[in-house]
Amino acid sequence: MTSPALLLMLGAAGVPLLHGRLRSVLMLLLPVAGLVMLWLLPEGPGVTFALFGLELTPVRIDALSRLFATGFLLAALLTSIYALHLRDPLQQALIPLYAGTAIGGALAGDLVTLFVCWELAGLSSAFLIWAGRTERSYRAGMRYLVAQLISGLLMLAGIALRVQAGEGIEFGYLGLNGPGDALILLAVGIKCAFPLLHAWLTDTYPEATVVGAVALSPFTTKLAVYVLARSFPGTDLLIWVGAAMTVFPIFYAVIENDLRRVLAYSMINQLGFMVAGVGVGGALGVNGASAHAVADMVFKSLLFMAMGAVLLRTGTTKGSELGGLYKSMPQTAALCMVGAASISAFPLFSAFATKSMIMEAVGQEQLTVVWLLLLFASAGVFHHAGIKIPYFAFFAHDRGHRVAEAPLNMRVAMTLAALICVGIGVAPNLLYELLPHPVDYVPYTTAHVINQLQLLLLASMAFTLLVRTGLYPPELRSVNLDADVVYRRVLPHTWHALSRAVPRLRRTLGPPLRHRGANLWSATTRPLRPEAKLATPWPTHLMVWWAVFLLGTVLLLALL
Repeated sequence: MTSPALLLMLGAAGVPLLHGRLRSVLMLLLPVAGLVMLWLLPEGPGVTFALFGLELTPVRIDALSRLFATGFLLAALLTSIYALHLRDPLQQALIPLYAGTAIGGALAGDLVTLFVCWELAGLSSAFLIWAGRTERSYRAGMRYLVAQLISGLLMLAGIALRVQAGEGIEFGYLGLNGPGDALILLAVGIKCAFPLLHAWLTDTYPEATVVGAVALSPFTTKLAVYVLARSFPGTDLLIWVGAAMTVFPIFYAVIENDLRRVLAYSMINQLGFMVAGVGVGGALGVNGASAHAVADMVFKSLLFMAMGAVLLRTGTTKGSELGGLYKSMPQTAALCMVGAASISAFPLFSAFATKSMIMEAVGQEQLTVVWLLLLFASAGVFHHAGIKIPYFAFFAHDRGHRVAEAPLNMRVAMTLAALICVGIGVAPNLLYELLPHPVDYVPYTTAHVINQLQLLLLASMAFTLLVRTGLYPPELRSVNLDADVVYRRVLPHTWHALSRAVPRLRRTLGPPLRHRGANLWSATTRPLRPEAKLATPWPTHLMVWWAVFLLGTVLLLALL
């Protein structure tokens, strides 16, 4: 069975070989051809073959895999259009390559194929960070790659334990039935930015290039959500992990100055909704997580596109250095507001039709505390992503930037993403029909619309009140430490402390230890010295008696 993942990965090799319009045509044809190929493939497993005694199924088509692969291909198309203005063949070639690895993971029918795509995704995406060609991007890319490799090693160890236990390598429901499953879940948790494992995301995404950040947003983390939806639905632990993921990023995003880092925290917040939906499980929970993942691929890409356009024209995405850009970039501002409305779940926009499925699934399970946490997180995401991003970039405190609009290809990509966001919000059944389980859910009820509008109104009033009274955290030129405090502060300070302590200990303890060591060596070697008794010649009869004694002892021990 032919795979669209292989098409994109092989086609990526041809991108640097072409120039001008031919390169642009190839970049656009690859995801379009991949979509056509994907929807022509019949459902079921493809060709299988044996490798080292393991039966591999590189391609397996069902509703869940087709849905995520479709989302990845749409994201690849949007990102390719967004990158047409580049004169950097490396970044342009990395887009289909990176997308192909995510699609390959989504279509994988066995864990070995998933692992290969998992590792290729981490390696190829690191180059999108290094493409910045700065010291900061180099170091961030190295830290990113370390996190991806650790995730891959954990997954490989988990697969090996499953094979050793005779559980096979089929990529299906795993659950938490053994140490191998736990290692795989931990590997997925790193790429899904579980709490305390998330620092790589907020650390590295803002250091990527303008196009690189857009390309990073839809693939790695959503592939992790796909693995959770396929292998760990109904795992109770994920409900609470997801709830924590929705809440804690809000506090960091509110005080963060770099607007692309705000979007990185917002990504963790949205991933939390998906993880909680998978944890609830059942048809509604998995459907909600899957639908929201696909919607997030688009509206989060749109927001990163808007901030990328701002970065391209002004050279910064710091809130303290932006404002008033609606005068110079009105189209980008309007499209950014569509993305903000989508992520905030305004009626007629995408997240209204997807996130509400997760809330409904949690409510049906009567998980009151989790439901309240998700409700708080819904207000919080409107606060920092729905209002803060467009407000500080385009409207607040005019800094005098008078720049050109974003390049045409960027505006086309943003417009297409905005149309998809509105399309999902206006006609959610178009997405619902692609979900893995039959959908018995209607988002546009009077109660739901009124409740959501009330929530958004109260959140906007709170933002306005805080800004007017001066209580809103100011945009400061600083870096807020998160879980990255471990390698930014704790480890360096510990190393410097040890570096200072070791010479002092050497000066203090060295002389007495050397003196005691010399005495011990002298006492140990004294019987072996030439003048010692052991070194003097022994009589022959005494040696014979010793030989007899030792031989008898050995024979006795052998007979026991």
